[in-house]
Amino acid sequence: MNIEELQKLRERAQRHLALRGGKRKYRVVISMGTSAIAAGAREVMTTVLDELDKRGIENVEVAVNGGSGLTDAEPVICVEDKSGEKVTYANVNPAAARKIVAEHLVGGKIVDGLAVGKIKEPPLSGSRAG
Repeated sequence: MNIEELQKLRERAQRHLALRGGKRKYRVVISMGTSAIAAGAREVMTTVLDELDKRGIENVEVAVNGGSGLTDAEPVICVEDKSGEKVTYANVNPAAARKIVAEHLVGGKIVDGLAVGKIKEPPLSGSRAG
């Protein structure tokens, strides 16, 4: 992937973020650190964005982080809902990303066999402490 393609991907993700605003049901964070990119995170992110577009899903915020600290499990996706529940998916490939969108983001069910962790934190709010 070249710089132009990365810029287009970034713009697309930012568009998803801007469109979702305060009406989001889920926040999806995709690790995009060096090890994640080497393991295929760009393709995973493109797949997630394509699936959201294809299904007309407008209540999901897509964001990236620099790394999850789970180098051996990259690419990693964390799905957080409004209640504060966070589910971490590891070793995600494009097929798994499609399954996460279909089953978790659309169907509301954690994807068995892909989820490696689940925690409950305070609910999402309009502002985040930084």
